[in-house]
Amino acid sequence: MHLTLTQVTAFKADLAANANLIPAGQPWSGSFAGQAINTLPNSSDANAAIAGWYNLPRSSNWTVWRRTVPLAEIGKKLNGAELGGLSSLNHTRLQTVIILTNATGGADPSLADQRAFWDDIFSGAGGAVTRPALLILWKRLASNLQKLFSTGTGSDAVPATTNENVGDNFSISGPEVESIRNQA
Repeated sequence: MHLTLTQVTAFKADLAANANLIPAGQPWSGSFAGQAINTLPNSSDANAAIAGWYNLPRSSNWTVWRRTVPLAEIGKKLNGAELGGLSSLNHTRLQTVIILTNATGGADPSLADQRAFWDDIFSGAGGAVTRPALLILWKRLASNLQKLFSTGTGSDAVPATTNENVGDNFSISGPEVESIRNQA
């Protein structure tokens, strides 16, 4: 994980104010279950518990746009009948976006123009099944850590956007927590 200096500062501030309790029953909870995060010592076991909490899904749903959606996942959401009904112009547009999506490792629905492009291809009645399926695919629930590094409302209707370096599988480890806590 590579955090910017601003993100490190934000993480340290969040950690210092974080009165959430370490949940019991997690493999990383150890003897810290039930203790407030901001009271834990700077030790390897405590830092593993802190990392474990920040990697958990946010308890109150916080929805974010995914940063990368592989073409294989997109293909499973395209309705066959709607594909067959596309105009020749939209077929050409779809071929172009597939080439670009494949070349870049996937679509980035955190970018409004990429979402709009897919919506435009499947516009009108000919996309009544595909558009909502893609909209669901474009979103995911954030972890506590991902929420910290996102901006927006975080609602399902208006998802937040994570910082560019905060990908869909973004997490933190105990040694990374320790390194951050030891920075001046």
